Amino acid sequence: MKRQEAAGGKTTALYTDAERQRRDESVWTVVQGVLAPLQFVVFIISLGLVIRTLTTGEGAFAADASIVVKTLVLYTIMITGSIWEKVVFGKWLFAPAFFWEDVFSMLVLALHTLYLVMLFGALGTIDQRLMVALAGYGAYVINAGQFLWKLRMARLQGSSPEAVPA
Repeated sequence: MKRQEAAGGKTTALYTDAERQRRDESVWTVVQGVLAPLQFVVFIISLGLVIRTLTTGEGAFAADASIVVKTLVLYTIMITGSIWEKVVFGKWLFAPAFFWEDVFSMLVLALHTLYLVMLFGALGTIDQRLMVALAGYGAYVINAGQFLWKLRMARLQGSSPEAVPA
């Protein structure tokens, strides 16, 4: 199956047959499938610790440590996701099928990296630092939603020989 063009030139199929085969045969697909829920669990735990620190003033070290762990998992999933994208689509990032997800991922990475700069550079207050982390977490939730939507579209595309509605 080739990608079909809808009115206005918008692609309506997420994967070509060759891309789907590469996706299904790639170990990186499994890696992403393991890292994504792991990252979500780390996010939920960290979010609780951050909120606790912001509301009670206690547990700043635990909150900071959890954000560092969340950021490391984020970098890991971004690097392995880039490898996955190269294997499946032939581009390290910004393949047309995942362009906007990758754009938003850059925002998520930027906010998490800003948090690390603030933490290790001793910049700002704990509250300011945690607010940057929360902004990063908000962006992460939106980005996760984008990827879940694409996962749903891929499943719909896989269950029908027709292209997925855009």
